[in-house]
Amino acid sequence: MIETIKTYLEEQRDQHIEELMQFLRIPSISAVAEHQPDMKLCAEWTADSLRKAGLENIEIMPTGGHPVVYADWLHAEGKPTVLIYGHYDVQPADPMELWDTPPFEPVIRDGKLYARGSTDDKGQLLLYVKVVEAFLRTQGTLPVNVKFCIEGEEEIASKNLPPFVEKYQDKLQADAITLSDTQMHGPGKPALMYGLRGLAGFEITIDGANSDLHSGLFGGAVQNPIHALTKLLSSFHDADGRVAVEGFYDRVIELSDKEREAFKQVEPNENKVRTDLNVDKLYGEKGFSFYEQTTSRPTLEITSVSGGFQGEGIKPIIPNRASAKIACRLVAAQVPDEIMNAVEAHIHAQDLPGVKVTLDRQLRGNPFITPIDEPVMVAAAEAFEDTYGAWPVYTRSGGSIPIVEVLGRVLDAPVVLLGFGLPGENLHAPNEHFHLINWEKGTETISRFWLKLAARNEKA
Repeated sequence: MIETIKTYLEEQRDQHIEELMQFLRIPSISAVAEHQPDMKLCAEWTADSLRKAGLENIEIMPTGGHPVVYADWLHAEGKPTVLIYGHYDVQPADPMELWDTPPFEPVIRDGKLYARGSTDDKGQLLLYVKVVEAFLRTQGTLPVNVKFCIEGEEEIASKNLPPFVEKYQDKLQADAITLSDTQMHGPGKPALMYGLRGLAGFEITIDGANSDLHSGLFGGAVQNPIHALTKLLSSFHDADGRVAVEGFYDRVIELSDKEREAFKQVEPNENKVRTDLNVDKLYGEKGFSFYEQTTSRPTLEITSVSGGFQGEGIKPIIPNRASAKIACRLVAAQVPDEIMNAVEAHIHAQDLPGVKVTLDRQLRGNPFITPIDEPVMVAAAEAFEDTYGAWPVYTRSGGSIPIVEVLGRVLDAPVVLLGFGLPGENLHAPNEHFHLINWEKGTETISRFWLKLAARNEKA
């Protein structure tokens, strides 16, 4: 069957790439109000492409912002259901002068398709639509049931999708969730990203006297909020770079031996990192490699500090306010509000006389992880190996994609990130592009993945 699918996709390749170029010509920039008509047009184009592929129950569903496009095909009785997530919105193209060709006039050069959205995420999203088409045109059926949830706000933090998922969780229910909005490890080197860090962001404000004070008249007798702030900030870490907040590490799931071995395949050369950053020494929690520190360990980073006179010269005052912004990157199974509770308790335990300290909680995002031995992950790894001739490396990201955790948690299903982009494809930057070798490889991998999921279900 896989050879029949591959043959169809090869025969239709030029037509499919032309359709992708139509998709890319729509400037669906979710962040810019003047592109509201383009967002509507792009949602309609997406719905039409799903309809032409043979999907059913297609809806353009309203949210508090840009709509979600839904479709399904649910006739594979007794087979698992896969929810495919993607997004049809793109980043702004600025600065325009740095593009070699106009960002919304797609062009192919040296086997790469250049256009805004080509790798993030229209190119990778359309892979799934064309796999559906290939199966239905050649087999009249799909090996698994599928549902599509395609949003228009990923590039503006998906603020309306979590309540949408909560509201329509029965409609979206699935046995597995897949998305392709990540990267491979390199050319011909597939990767399965199985973990993302979460986020807890907050601002600490320290208030002292009811106004700025003359440092000559009051200095040495009234607490300086900046002094109190620096004392507080220095208490957040011990001498070994470990976060000194009680309870901070309580929920952390330690790496397994298998994960540590997998990390050795992707860990960067730490001397090169140090040289590239022009620092004489790396610094972090002892006992962990650079890759472990930046992907599988939680952090507490002070991202900004402010207080007092910021203009030219020196204004000799005791400022009445100082503040700092903090971003904590979290790992499974930490909970943002629990971490902020621990930080607040730590603050109140410090001896900071003469000032009032407040904490304003601003950002929350739960971490995500799918165990690498989860059956759907194994099926994905086998599909990658069959297509690329190489078992994928397992990676975690130091960053956050909060909606991934929301989908997995609310729908209670494992999430598989099948990335077909490559490093250096300039997503979010001028001259974004997608290597078309991974169009062919991507559709084959997805086809094999679905067939393996169906076969595993039969064995079970």
